[in-house]
Amino acid sequence: MEETDRLACVVLLEDRPAPRPPEVQQEIDIALFDLSESNHFRLLPRSDGTEPPGGPYSLTIGMPDRKLVFDLTTGDGRPAASFHLSLSPFRTAITDYLAICAQYADAVKTLPPAKIEAIDMGRRGLHDAGADIVLERLEGKAETDRETARRLFTLIAALSQRG
Repeated sequence: MEETDRLACVVLLEDRPAPRPPEVQQEIDIALFDLSESNHFRLLPRSDGTEPPGGPYSLTIGMPDRKLVFDLTTGDGRPAASFHLSLSPFRTAITDYLAICAQYADAVKTLPPAKIEAIDMGRRGLHDAGADIVLERLEGKAETDRETARRLFTLIAALSQRG
């Protein structure tokens, strides 16, 4: 991996009517921090064979009109790529992931460690499934690793929550 094959900055683009629950905001903050520390992201040649501009990239991720949008710019602010992706392939994974995250947040308050661990294992499995969808949806557009895809899925799931 070259130093240019990365995201230098990730920004969420959203218009929220109310603040998120603290545990959801914490997940976002952790994902953003982890992405800033380590990630792999490389744009692939376009369908016409044109090489994309090199990174590192700034990624703005949002959901205008209920479509997932990745807008990437170069370090000097030039447009590098824009991906508009349907949320349909993500819906079940997001719904299940958010439900188990809520269950986990409740569990840590009252359940014994063995039960919490079992819920967390399920949460990690759903997180991996979401990362697989990210990898699938970016296929042919960008190359990324599993950990970066997991963190991006966390942000996608958070963005999909309304209100």
